[in-house]
Amino acid sequence: MTQVAAPALLVRKEITVEASQTRTFNVFTQEHGAWWPLTTHHIGTAAAETAIIEPRVGGRWFERAGDGSECEWGHVLVWDPPGRLVLRWEISADWKHDQTIDTEVEIRFVALGPALTRVELEHRRLDQYGSAAEQMRGIFDSEGGWTGVLRLFAARAQGS
Repeated sequence: MTQVAAPALLVRKEITVEASQTRTFNVFTQEHGAWWPLTTHHIGTAAAETAIIEPRVGGRWFERAGDGSECEWGHVLVWDPPGRLVLRWEISADWKHDQTIDTEVEIRFVALGPALTRVELEHRRLDQYGSAAEQMRGIFDSEGGWTGVLRLFAARAQGS
């Protein structure tokens, strides 16, 4: 994984996946709950069983627990398969859904060959966190943040 230098109030990550652009996009979106680390990365009170991205602009990005309860994480702003996805991240610094938080996660899927895709992720507008912006940037930029999450995603997309 390559880490790209970024200004203080956004996080950029890249990872190369040994899979086609279409497969890579589909695993990220359609199989989101299969690779997202739900045991540690959920915000609902009940244990999450899956994470879902509804495949359309305005669609919800959310977790669903075994008891059927749902907890929103955000919404789809751009749905452009297989090349681009932009999600609105609506999770506060205390890890609760908050519609007033308006950060964005843009994921680009760049075909490098028939079975090789570069995934570029940018989590921006972290200034929305006010005094917690630097703390949140550090969390998102860490192994427990987008670095580790993208590794899990790549492993799933590559079939390992």
